Amino acid sequence: MNLRILGLLCLFCLSNHILFAQEKVTLSGIVSDSSNNETLIGVNILFPELSTGATTNEYGFYSITLPKGSYKLVVSYLGYQDISETIDLNESLTKNFSLSESVENLDEVIIKENVEKLNIRKPQMSINSLTANTIKQIPVVFGEADVIKAITLLPGVTTAGEGASGFNVRGGAADQNLILLDEATIYNSSHLFGFFSVFNPDAIKDLKLYKGGIPARYGGRVSSVLDIYQKEGNSNKFHMNGGIGLISSRLLAEGPINKGQGSFLLAGRATYAHLFLPLFEVENKAYFYDLNTKISYKLNQNNNVYLSGYFGRDVFSLNESFKNTYGNTVLNFRWNHLFSDKLFSNLSLIYSDYYYGLRLDFVGFNWDSGIRNFNLKYDFKHYVSDKIKLQYGLNSIYHKFNPGEITPSSSDSGINADKLIDKYAFENAIYLDVEHKLTNRLMASYGLRYSSFLRLGQDELNVYENNQAVNFNQELQVYEKAEPIGTETYSRSDIIKSFGNFEPRVALAYELNNNSSIKASYNRLSQYLSLISNTSSPTPLDVWAPSGKYIEPQILDQVALGYFRNFKENMYSLELETFYKKVENRIDYIDGADLIANDAIEQVILNGEAKAYGLEILFRKNEGRFKGWIAYTLSKSEQRTPGRTPVEPGINNGEWYSTPYDKTHDLSFTGSYDFNKKWRFNANFIFQTGQPVTYPNAQYEYNGISIPNFGLRNENRLPAYNRLDISATYVPKPEKNKGWQGEWVFGIYNVYNRRNAASIQFQENRDTGVNEAVRLSIFGIVPSISYNFKF
Repeated sequence: MNLRILGLLCLFCLSNHILFAQEKVTLSGIVSDSSNNETLIGVNILFPELSTGATTNEYGFYSITLPKGSYKLVVSYLGYQDISETIDLNESLTKNFSLSESVENLDEVIIKENVEKLNIRKPQMSINSLTANTIKQIPVVFGEADVIKAITLLPGVTTAGEGASGFNVRGGAADQNLILLDEATIYNSSHLFGFFSVFNPDAIKDLKLYKGGIPARYGGRVSSVLDIYQKEGNSNKFHMNGGIGLISSRLLAEGPINKGQGSFLLAGRATYAHLFLPLFEVENKAYFYDLNTKISYKLNQNNNVYLSGYFGRDVFSLNESFKNTYGNTVLNFRWNHLFSDKLFSNLSLIYSDYYYGLRLDFVGFNWDSGIRNFNLKYDFKHYVSDKIKLQYGLNSIYHKFNPGEITPSSSDSGINADKLIDKYAFENAIYLDVEHKLTNRLMASYGLRYSSFLRLGQDELNVYENNQAVNFNQELQVYEKAEPIGTETYSRSDIIKSFGNFEPRVALAYELNNNSSIKASYNRLSQYLSLISNTSSPTPLDVWAPSGKYIEPQILDQVALGYFRNFKENMYSLELETFYKKVENRIDYIDGADLIANDAIEQVILNGEAKAYGLEILFRKNEGRFKGWIAYTLSKSEQRTPGRTPVEPGINNGEWYSTPYDKTHDLSFTGSYDFNKKWRFNANFIFQTGQPVTYPNAQYEYNGISIPNFGLRNENRLPAYNRLDISATYVPKPEKNKGWQGEWVFGIYNVYNRRNAASIQFQENRDTGVNEAVRLSIFGIVPSISYNFKF
């Protein structure tokens, strides 16, 4: 009898649960721009009465489950007019929204992350997002809008200096950043050795930089993720825009394919300053060109396909006897499928290639190297309930590494053809991300990623005594290359070595009140590829190497704690974050390491460790005629490589020393002032501690030759770096919103002509015979003018 009663009670509870579940319905749909039908990322769909809401994903899709009823709904996106209406939810409903741009330019907000109350509650932290408009307003050298230069104005992000490629995040190396363009990996983010970035701001739709709290759907790098999506193109009408500058120009065309169903986008950039060099009897050349493409098509209500690509090349030559060509090529086919109003999927097939070529006619050879991969990704976003959202998926990447191939450039060349051994690898991962509303004030994001790396067989692999490719000479107290005792040969299907790592991620946000919250995060990441370079910033000649028998994967653990607050109804915002991270198996180099065209790179590297910690402050003014932010970072970045045995000293006697990208103080200010509808003024100021370098601390003479003696690694610093840039934008006819629309942009880079040191070289003065230090500066004051247009 008791069992019957218990069974009836369970049936009653289950029935009530089913009835309760049936009382909930799902609202879903797509949010797009009314003028061009471009889907919008990160739009807030808010229900103020329920203190809940949703945001659109990378393809403009949203889904939220609510109890049946009638509610006020607000659709809000910065730079666009809000939509506010009452909606009756008596059954599951698909509802799309089209937003119109705000006609009042003064309402535009520069940075869009964390300015809505909903984002105060979100557990995401250590994330910054920039609009394309903001990037275009920041004054830069030569007047060319630059994505990489823009993100270095954010806390925790620095560069190795003027004319240096790449960027550093929270004391990490440039090769530790995962850079994605429409989900495809970009291996070199710079044009002309760092003067420009490879990203055309006209073609960019959304940009997010993850410095910490990185979701489990990302992997493969241990420092940061820069995730960039291209525009889809205008599916309503044909449109063009572009710009003409002193040394470069750009042009973008977009329009419909079967109006309302599909669209295309084609954008190109090129420099042409080299065309004028012959007028000055200069035969050297340095230029770049790139092309962004995208085709989008809506097959039906539940299926969309996209085909996007990027192609870029840099060319640098000296008197036709030396020619350097390098660049990225990516291609991505994506299929979006909506299984239901709660389950969204994206399948991607991605090809990525980085090529480096060198021709030396005066020596008589050509050099080619690069890295190529094929990537299959399948991702799902599951809107389980109003409290739980899941993201899960898998990806598999096939890597091919070409360390270098040398061929004679002519029939009379004395160079023999040679090929460094190609390397191959498979990188695989599965992941699960959970966004969980635990209480009205506490939200969590947690997940797990499992990654594996299979180093595949190659034609020949060196074998060393005791498996040590580097020997320590106790008599001379130096590290030396070990001589191979033999070689091993593998077939392509063989696995030389395999690695596997679990990578947990967790982030928490506790809402103190409607305007403030505290957040904390922890993540572990693995990196199986390493950039073989002993310079402070990547160069085109650097080679990517996979983990294997002699190179261990890098493993990062990072924790962060932050306080976030909005003031005066989001007019001002403050973000404070402190972080600590540690990296295992960071590559270090023995003294005198030869990295170029080295087929046995394991003979000059040692595995060490790195750590970084610091405090980041970001204060912003988001609204009004004057907008901008102040960013400050106080941090320390160090590494060490202790001896492998008690008799070995390691590098720098096994002590911690500053990494080449350690910047104790990093202060930046960015401001924009709308004087009137025709004039807008912008400025940014940067101050950074000089980067660590190694200076000679003594000298001695041998056979009449003066030989310098260098101190410990990176125990000195270059002088502090600082610079002020300004620009003014003039719009002749601001009221015109149809036909040809143009604007003039006037800029001055480095207003007070600061000669910042890119390096300091110690040499003997030929006239006096006295040793001297010579400062190398890249830029002084650089004025610029450009004309932007659209029609």
